[in-house]
Amino acid sequence: MGRATGREVLQSGPMSRSDPRESQSPPLVAEVSTAVGHEPLAAPSADQVVPVLTVLSHPTATRAGERLLLEGIAAGREVALSRNGPNFTRPGETFGQPLADPFVSRNPLVFSPGEGGRLRLRVGEGGTRVVMDGQLVTSREFTPEELTAGVLLELSGRVVLLLHQDSGGARAPGDTLGMVGTSPGIRRVREHIQRIADLHVPVLVRGETGTGKELVAQAIHQHSPRKGRPFLSVNLGSIPKELAAAELFGAKKGAYSGATQDREGFFRAAQGGTLFLDEVGEAPPEVQVMLLRVLETGELYPVGGQTPIKTDVRLIAATDANLEEHIREGRFKAPLLHRLAGYEIRLPPLRERREDIGMLFQHFAREELESIGEAHRLTPRDPYAEPWLPAPLAVRLLRYAWPGNIRQLRNITRQLVIGSRGQPVLQMDSRLAEELEAAGPAPKPAPAPTAVARRKSTEVSGDELLSALRQHAWDLKLAADTLGIPRSSIYDLIDKHPNIRRAGTLSTEEITACHQACGGDLEAMAQRLEVSKKALNRRLKELGLSARNA
Repeated sequence: MGRATGREVLQSGPMSRSDPRESQSPPLVAEVSTAVGHEPLAAPSADQVVPVLTVLSHPTATRAGERLLLEGIAAGREVALSRNGPNFTRPGETFGQPLADPFVSRNPLVFSPGEGGRLRLRVGEGGTRVVMDGQLVTSREFTPEELTAGVLLELSGRVVLLLHQDSGGARAPGDTLGMVGTSPGIRRVREHIQRIADLHVPVLVRGETGTGKELVAQAIHQHSPRKGRPFLSVNLGSIPKELAAAELFGAKKGAYSGATQDREGFFRAAQGGTLFLDEVGEAPPEVQVMLLRVLETGELYPVGGQTPIKTDVRLIAATDANLEEHIREGRFKAPLLHRLAGYEIRLPPLRERREDIGMLFQHFAREELESIGEAHRLTPRDPYAEPWLPAPLAVRLLRYAWPGNIRQLRNITRQLVIGSRGQPVLQMDSRLAEELEAAGPAPKPAPAPTAVARRKSTEVSGDELLSALRQHAWDLKLAADTLGIPRSSIYDLIDKHPNIRRAGTLSTEEITACHQACGGDLEAMAQRLEVSKKALNRRLKELGLSARNA
């Protein structure tokens, strides 16, 4: 069955939307002024929490991130939402615009306050088709817990909104510090940066892999008196442990085998500026001692040197590790943690800032579209055209758990945009669909392998083999059981398949690069390299690389 066009969708069955071009009654006012059994309240303050509708996906993709604060709810009134109003605006901006999509009905959706902080939604007869969790909704009452978590509403199969809670302070303008997003979590990060940027205090940035810790360090540097001086970024997890001290603090000629001349080191190279140490939890013990001395005295000793050198460097460290646990295990020094954490900033994972996902996707998509000359996709001229980002795909992106956070979102956006180059809408290939399916928001236990009659390995096709391996995340035993072949046979099949590799055949360079990109997360590495997790862990140990989630 072919893809339905916008006009065909209008006529598909009794629940279809009415034709947006036909004559309709005048639009209703955006906010119903009659009270609904509640005493009117004062207008919400900047700190008062109110329900909010955030645009996550719209046929005009640039509208992602626009918001409508349902302030009438806090005042005990109903709020009516239609294609003609009220206006959605970006935080900090005065003027906005209504949803305006011709497939969204003029007959409004009505939001009204309920008891105990609940919020009611009512869809008028013949109004906009609203889908939630794959089910058609005509009326629904949301609990405070649901509003806190956020509720996805799909309107007319074209617009995706997130119903959640936020404060009136979301409207306040301010410097974005180069960070995309308006969620409470990212606003708090900006506030922390603005408080600490001009001080000579060490900062420890904590957050999961891919949350943008280096971006925070750059923002602190750019808004500090050290702006214009060197900013150096060093990933301690990627430096061989035996060279880490010399790389950071410098070395004298002849201090170690291969030291044929004096080495300056990153601290001296960053003199007067900022040094960002990522994955500080990977620092070897001798480096920890030397870092502690620099932080306490402002002096360093190059490897092999006898004379201290004064240093003037703002140190910002980052980690996705539990340093307190490292301390209990004797792998990290408690005094160093206390010195590094002169001020601590926690970056929220992407799953805690879902209202930012639409804006982030649009930001990354624009970068890719501009590089291939298709930026017009974000602002279509035909209001009846099918959305470039189909609503079902947008919902899938928004429900995903994003274990790799913003870095993973950028990579998947690139795959979608380039993989759909020249196509009218974004399309997702099977491999990307499997990736998005592999780590949803609510992980489910893996189903027990289906009993399969024993058969010969020669009866297994290459596609069948690949599908079974992906289904069971490269667990060879489970894949073999599913295929109904002995485990010993699956190795032969893998060796014969042109597109399947074994961990033992991967190059050191490929493993090292993937280890750095995934922050040492074994599960993420196995998923990216598409090899056995157990075999990959053995290779990592052989190469002296540590692994998380092993």
